[in-house]
Amino acid sequence: MKRTLLILLFFAYSISQAQELSITGSVKDDSNQPLAGATILLKTIENDTLIKATISNIEGVFLMENLKPKSYKLEISSIGYAKFEKQIQLKGTTNLGEISMTQSEETLDEVLVEAEKPIVQVLADKTVFNVENTLNTTGTNAFELLRKAPGILIDNSGGIIVEGKAGVQIYINDKPSVLRGDDLQSFLKGLQADDIASLEIITQPSSKYDAAGNAGIINIKLKKNKSLGTNGNMNSSLTIGDYARINNGLSFNNREKGHNLYGSYSNRFGKSTNYLYLLRQQNGIEFDAKTNSVFDSNSNNFRIGYDFFASDKSTIGAIVQTNFNNFFSDNNSRTPIRQIGETSFDSILIANNRSHTISKNLSTNLNYRYSDTLGRSLNIDLDYGKYDRDGNAFQPNIYYGSDEMEILNQNITRQLTPTNIDVWTAKTDFETNFLNGKLASGFKFSSVVTDNNFQFYDIENSIESLNKDRSNRFEYRENINAGYIFFNKKWAKWSFQGGLRVEQTISEGNLSSAQNNQNQTVKRNYTNLFPSGGFTYQLNRINQFAINYSRRIERPNYQSLNPFEYKIDELSYRRGNPFLQPQYTNNLKLSHTYKYKFTTSLSYSHVSDFFAQITEAEGERRNYIMERNIANQEVWNLGISWPFKLQEWWNVYVSLNGSTNSYKSDNPDFQPISQETLSFYAQNTIALPAEISMEISGWYSSPTVWGGTYQTKALGSLNLAFQKKFLDENLSAKIAMNDILYTAPWRGNTRYGNLYIQGQGGSDSRNIVFSLSYNFGSQQIKKARDRKTGLEDESSRIQ
Repeated sequence: MKRTLLILLFFAYSISQAQELSITGSVKDDSNQPLAGATILLKTIENDTLIKATISNIEGVFLMENLKPKSYKLEISSIGYAKFEKQIQLKGTTNLGEISMTQSEETLDEVLVEAEKPIVQVLADKTVFNVENTLNTTGTNAFELLRKAPGILIDNSGGIIVEGKAGVQIYINDKPSVLRGDDLQSFLKGLQADDIASLEIITQPSSKYDAAGNAGIINIKLKKNKSLGTNGNMNSSLTIGDYARINNGLSFNNREKGHNLYGSYSNRFGKSTNYLYLLRQQNGIEFDAKTNSVFDSNSNNFRIGYDFFASDKSTIGAIVQTNFNNFFSDNNSRTPIRQIGETSFDSILIANNRSHTISKNLSTNLNYRYSDTLGRSLNIDLDYGKYDRDGNAFQPNIYYGSDEMEILNQNITRQLTPTNIDVWTAKTDFETNFLNGKLASGFKFSSVVTDNNFQFYDIENSIESLNKDRSNRFEYRENINAGYIFFNKKWAKWSFQGGLRVEQTISEGNLSSAQNNQNQTVKRNYTNLFPSGGFTYQLNRINQFAINYSRRIERPNYQSLNPFEYKIDELSYRRGNPFLQPQYTNNLKLSHTYKYKFTTSLSYSHVSDFFAQITEAEGERRNYIMERNIANQEVWNLGISWPFKLQEWWNVYVSLNGSTNSYKSDNPDFQPISQETLSFYAQNTIALPAEISMEISGWYSSPTVWGGTYQTKALGSLNLAFQKKFLDENLSAKIAMNDILYTAPWRGNTRYGNLYIQGQGGSDSRNIVFSLSYNFGSQQIKKARDRKTGLEDESSRIQ
């Protein structure tokens, strides 16, 4: 029956295709050799609307099918050649024969093709994941989307790994995110993937970027628009996992001759689940902790921007962004405790923790840009960001006997953790033509003030009393002064880019508490040089080689310096480290691109003073996790990416990364680890009958290492999505099924000194999503101006 149905569908599809017309041809260069990779566009003559796009194959041949009989305009373009245009009156299947291209007399720095972008573009300085052309983004959010991006892994704590390294910086529309850690995850989970145009993965940023980020930069580009007028998009999705949750979004753009007003709003509300199981052995005692959590969040993100075009050369702009997150956590933890080797439990700890966190974040930017026809440009940014977070956690710790009937003892506590952070930055960038190349320079000043007040209360007979011995206040100030110079030039088949950045960091941390702690004030003043550079060689039209080097720094997150205690229960918690030092990375990368598609790369990185995630015993029963500069890391990574077309109706993208991570330390308690990891991502986009699109995608990671200490097992995910468009393609309906086999949860183990932990955890990643998206207004709106702001390294270090 299934075979019969497939045969009928195939014949129905073949008959429908037989009623359509096609155009074919062969593209040659000026020496009459086949021209591979040329872009062929078919447009309407009336309004220049794109009808179909394709590229020529290795023999220079192209084919466009499923066309209606009418008049078209054909455009053929290729880097270094003048555009070819021809009007065609299509009445039957047409063979245009050989089409000769002539070399362009102009050197092009950038080629803009008005066509559907491929899923993945591999460029000289970055890899671009074009999200708007994928279906498995249906109803997902920005955080979930990162897991699906090529070459990116998400570890068991939500950390982002690129080419085997942690410490990536997140940017939104060329400017850094204002959040980090839990707040960044909440923001990204409230940002719908339907609002995202692409992800840019920049593993070797130049000296024009802040030196922060061991693994480079991930730039999330939001959707923009393209001409005079007004348009926008509305979307909504329902995700059904263990609970239901909803994402909604609205974006608009209004552009007139003298100004441009644009903005967006998105939200996320509903419940999700999480589990964390930790089997711990310490001092001859076994603790089998199982924590199941329900999270209820209401996240709202708002962004509005305005550009005033003062003249043809000058633009003044302003952006205001806000994020409000109301987050409830209900954690039910049960920990049987017994002596190792015994069959009966000594006691059972029940800790049903309830917490409520409210975060309010505001960032503003004022920008001036000047650009003339002589290649000179000046960009000035003034920024201010304010980030407030109030946490309230109630935790009853009740010890029962082995039958869970008799209460042995109890310890009930509450922690109030208000955090306030203010960030000021000012930066200027200047660029001009110099020695037949481009010379750029700039300066930046930043000031950060954080105030963290940890209030610990003991509760007895419903009466709360402040425990001064466990309460503290941590204040931190930091100034970074930076300057850079950057030069790039192209000649013949070579191109060069190189630069030097200098950054001075002045910081002071003050810890106030009733305890007589040593080194309550930590002052630092250090200056670092960060060189970067690389060469690109175009051997011929289908082979390009590149080699790049950069030195990077990863400063501790402000909250990582904060000695607050974040508890699972009274036996397990996380603690900040005010004495954490920056870690430094040297990166070297060699890459080869074949036919502008097939890319292989080999990279090496050495990280000194690595932020190792150490789980350490405290006393007989307690343990805590803390970041410490206790190891060095070496990473070798071999990457392969290949977008290709099996059939006209079947597009495939494959990304493969193999890496070796080695962690070494002089500390005898640290266990040296060396781990080979293979990560894989594949995506198939298939055009079905009735104008339905199907996408099958999946990712896989073999065993790896988290935080330099946790050895985790293999994990992955298989996803399936369908899309149907209506109303002249302005309305799209999607359905997606994520983590179908439920293989995304993690498992792993760690050992430090006399402490051993075997753990596992996950969320309701297996879910089904229904989504609707509607485009309104003119769809040819000139895009709102993309620009960076000055809140770069500073804002991205906020947790």
